[in-house]
Amino acid sequence: MQPTGVLEKNSTKAANPLQELLKYGQSMWLDYIRRDLITSGKLKQMIADDGLRGMTSNPSIFEKAIAESSLYDDMLKELSKRNDLDAKGKFEQIAIRDIQGATDLLRPVYEESKFRDGYVSLEVSPVLAHKTQETMEEARRLWKSVNRENLMIKVPGTAEGIPAIRQLISEGININVTLLFAQEVYEQVAEAYIAGLEDLAKNGGNLKKMAGVASFFISRIDTLVDAMISDRLKTTSDGQQEQLLKSLMGKVAIANGKLTYQRYQKIFSGPRWQALAGKGAQTQRVLWASTSTKNPNYRDVIYVEELIGPDTVNTMPPATIDAFRDHGRLRQSLTEDVAGAEKVMSDLKKAGISIKEVTDKLTAEGVKLFADAFKKLLDAVEKNTGKANA
Repeated sequence: MQPTGVLEKNSTKAANPLQELLKYGQSMWLDYIRRDLITSGKLKQMIADDGLRGMTSNPSIFEKAIAESSLYDDMLKELSKRNDLDAKGKFEQIAIRDIQGATDLLRPVYEESKFRDGYVSLEVSPVLAHKTQETMEEARRLWKSVNRENLMIKVPGTAEGIPAIRQLISEGININVTLLFAQEVYEQVAEAYIAGLEDLAKNGGNLKKMAGVASFFISRIDTLVDAMISDRLKTTSDGQQEQLLKSLMGKVAIANGKLTYQRYQKIFSGPRWQALAGKGAQTQRVLWASTSTKNPNYRDVIYVEELIGPDTVNTMPPATIDAFRDHGRLRQSLTEDVAGAEKVMSDLKKAGISIKEVTDKLTAEGVKLFADAFKKLLDAVEKNTGKANA
């Protein structure tokens, strides 16, 4: 089964909006991985034609790739003979092969961008989201097994994940911090990155080759907030309150992202950061994740168009890439109307909705969703290994 339209192109357009993003300082990454992307030349073509500069993966993406295609049958057959590996060990062998293939194809981007782009992310088991020590051990093991400089290990930005992030960065491991929703948690993650780099510098490490991103989830915020607003609209008879609630629909995720970016700009400036930059350190870019539009009433590329700005990454699933290639509109939107973003967040509070409750709930749900997907993934590996062996 082909990934839907990953390589469809609109030949009537002189410029590809995906490639043009780079002029605004934003790198486009693909939130998808599958064996045939690597082996068929599609990934190489996306790098050339769309300006693709990196990739992200998660358990759900791998689960679909393994369960819904026959692309892995050859490897599953081989792995069925390995009695020394459990389902997780077998999955890792599959993932490592795909990640190595993708990192090798993105290596020229990594070199040309002076280690800023060209990365592929592989996630630590989400089951370990609240276990600091086990997260660090697994991250080190995966880093060593993949054995590619342009790998990023994904670690969730939970309370237990943050100390692991600092430690792993101090050891020279590139980290993609995932499942970020709250501005305050983002600040803790940025602090862990900076402190990790300071530790690495003290130990004589090479800061020039270190990279990290903070993956800030977007559309899920609107999905939850819009549902809360809809519930409140059913019970309110106050005209003013009704107007206030309606004005917030579809606005909170982008406002939250814009204000996070303001914090990014503040954190990665000033004497403390400049001391690291002087040693060749690069900033931990904000990466916009969960950028597919869930609500059919919203523009299908809203979470790309409204978050374009320097030193950022947008990781998009194939359908969003196709949509933006076809009709994406470019402007430096991320720093526009910051006062308006602040007003959205203050109106949300006035409407009686706590952004902290929203982001806490989404973090807990996110950890559970990824853990469930990981279990489903291991079940698919077990089942398909059995089939391959039959």
